[in-house]
Amino acid sequence: MLENHPKLKELKFTLSRIFKNPTALMGFVLLLFFIIVAIFAPQIAPPKNKNNPYMIPHAGYGVTPKAPSEKHIFGTTTGQYDIFYGVVWGTRTAFRIGIFVISVALLIGVTLGTIAGYYGGIVDEFIMRLVDVIFAIPFLVLAMAIVVAFGRGLDNIMYAIAAVAWRSYVRVIRSGILTLREQDFIQAAKIMGVSDFKIMVRHIIPNAVYPVMVIAFMECGSVVLTAAFMSFLGLGAPKGYADWGQMVAMARNYIVGPPGDPLKFWYTIIIPGTAIVLFVLAWNLIGDALRDAFDPKLRRR
Repeated sequence: MLENHPKLKELKFTLSRIFKNPTALMGFVLLLFFIIVAIFAPQIAPPKNKNNPYMIPHAGYGVTPKAPSEKHIFGTTTGQYDIFYGVVWGTRTAFRIGIFVISVALLIGVTLGTIAGYYGGIVDEFIMRLVDVIFAIPFLVLAMAIVVAFGRGLDNIMYAIAAVAWRSYVRVIRSGILTLREQDFIQAAKIMGVSDFKIMVRHIIPNAVYPVMVIAFMECGSVVLTAAFMSFLGLGAPKGYADWGQMVAMARNYIVGPPGDPLKFWYTIIIPGTAIVLFVLAWNLIGDALRDAFDPKLRRR
């Protein structure tokens, strides 16, 4: 009997659509790879400083990068920081940024969007005008202004991005709730005396959250890219911290090699840059697959 339950059938159908999508499988494989690297980072690249494992060890203070060798399989960047160590531990930094920012943005965005859509009136007007004001300022400009105001650092970058990223979730979930609140099952719950809080938590949010979750998956990679860009500009963690954006920044003087050999120091840019690209790609591919699986227009095709 349980196998014939409508919700279970829908779940099986959704999962089959997701895993029949080859790009989705590629995304999950990439994401699984990064998860494994993040979990086993202490075994893959044992830290020399156990009190602060995110600080990349360096073999000297030479300015010129060294090519890959047996001791440094990905080579070293400026200051002789080990690229392999930085890429491995930078995976944990990327997950930390993505999961923290999206979690906070979802909490704020879904809460405000639900309140605005459910109650309407002056409450809806106030929240949506606040969202409009935040949308009027470019995302990066506002995030960078917050970081500069409160001080540089990776934690402040995460707080700044989270303080801006919630705005899109408010609009998306509000639009779904405006339709849902007029449905018969919502009106029946109100007549039965169910509290507004229970209606929002049990009935409205579960039915309106799917588009928001799709956006969240796709933006999980985007926020890491944004944080990497801000680290590249020098707003992030201190020098030597295992952060992909900062690793690219440390190699900025060697993007082009010496005359006659412009690709001599390719590894200082390509390796951490590739990690960023693949991480963002993994989340985007999964997000695209979820969008196709949950989109009513494409779902039964």
